[in-house]
Amino acid sequence: MSEIPIVDTHVHFLDPARLDYPWLTSARPPVNQLARPFLPSDYRMEFHSAPIEKMVFVECNVRVDQCEQEAEWIASLVQDEPRLAAIVAFADLTVANDRQRTGLIERLLARPMVRGLRHNIQGQPKGFCLQPAFVAGVQTVHNLGAHFELCVTHDQLDDVIELLRKSRAGRFMVNHCAKPSIRTDSMEPWKTRMAEIAQFENVWCKISGLFTEADLTRQQAETVLPYAEHVAACFGPRRIVYGSDWPVCTLAAAGIRWVEIVQKLTGNWPLSDRKRFYRDNALEFYRIGL
Repeated sequence: MSEIPIVDTHVHFLDPARLDYPWLTSARPPVNQLARPFLPSDYRMEFHSAPIEKMVFVECNVRVDQCEQEAEWIASLVQDEPRLAAIVAFADLTVANDRQRTGLIERLLARPMVRGLRHNIQGQPKGFCLQPAFVAGVQTVHNLGAHFELCVTHDQLDDVIELLRKSRAGRFMVNHCAKPSIRTDSMEPWKTRMAEIAQFENVWCKISGLFTEADLTRQQAETVLPYAEHVAACFGPRRIVYGSDWPVCTLAAAGIRWVEIVQKLTGNWPLSDRKRFYRDNALEFYRIGL
């Protein structure tokens, strides 16, 4: 296993006894395997053989009124896991009242560890991220010097492209390569749309979360690598980062298996590009150590 230090840019910690996660029961079928605490001690056990240097927590779709409570709890976990270096918090950007929406965004971004915000577009109807309140919320995030994370699926990329056209002043991070339809072996139109998105120089992309988009009976590297390779080619070595999507990734395979698969992707890259992908790009984007 590579000894290049890794910044894991997509880690979830959750505790159903502490916070409410409506998606645990609303998903079809319910994701019963995730309906328990997943804490730093579990992460350490899963990735004990990987050179994880830092990690970024990404919000877990808590009940909308618990987003600040989640951010506070996650910040407290640094006492147990000092490698936890940044938080991507949840904010409901559909709040119609401008003052309330802006106030929430300001309070979250005032927390020292919060580097950006996310409101999932995945699972929402067409046009969801183009409604005026959502666009205004993204623009507020950017105006306050933070970034916005895009959790979307392959069939939502036309809307994403329009959102990017409306929001050129700040940075975006695409999660999970925009969730291509790997289980149907479909590259298009995802392939073309991702190439278009990569033309926006303010957009970066995480190579993460691909196993759970694949047919769970076909977990060979060859199944997911073509999608990761396309993203790497489109965005180049300076705008891609590594992410595990733990523990969601465990629905498909052990988290350490994802580390091994990604190393097949990067094995022939120049050392400088591997360092950027696994560590340096993430430190820059998430302003870790600054």
